[in-house]
Amino acid sequence: MHRRHVLQLLATGAALQLAPGKLFALAREAQALVASRPSPRSLNSHQYETVKTMAEMIIPRTDTPGATDVGVADFIDLILTEWCDDADRARFLNGIADVDSRSNNLFGKDFVACLPSGQSQILIDLGEALTEQASHAERFGRRASRGGSDFYSMFRRFTLTAYYTSEAGATKELGFEIIPDGYDGCAPASKEAAKS
Repeated sequence: MHRRHVLQLLATGAALQLAPGKLFALAREAQALVASRPSPRSLNSHQYETVKTMAEMIIPRTDTPGATDVGVADFIDLILTEWCDDADRARFLNGIADVDSRSNNLFGKDFVACLPSGQSQILIDLGEALTEQASHAERFGRRASRGGSDFYSMFRRFTLTAYYTSEAGATKELGFEIIPDGYDGCAPASKEAAKS
């Protein structure tokens, strides 16, 4: 997969409702590529489980599929491997290490070993830090710095993009209907439609 295709894929997260069928097909192609990968390439097994757990907490399974069901962790690994430069990849991996560091400081164990209430508290803390950083930057008319909360912003963006460009996320959660590329104006009408 080329960087240009990944950029197009990431752009679909914002414009998925308006996207033509070909763009949705590109997202499905990326999801198929993710499914064909035997193991993570940028994330080690512990980092992979941390990403998987965090993503599932953001988009849990309800009456629609959750982040784990659509392979968000695999998609994030693909993005880290084939799209992110070394600095972004390092910032992301350092962010995962920071999540474990916070977890160890608060609860004496890694993030994935914590109770769901402890995991939720860490995600709430990361979200509050991100909000505080953004309001501080807005107050002083500057861009937000690329600190630890930048990881959480990147993580949420990747998670939402992975989920809403998956077929299940787009169709079951967003109600997105794929419109076919062609229009057959001379299609025969059914007998019931002809009587009306």
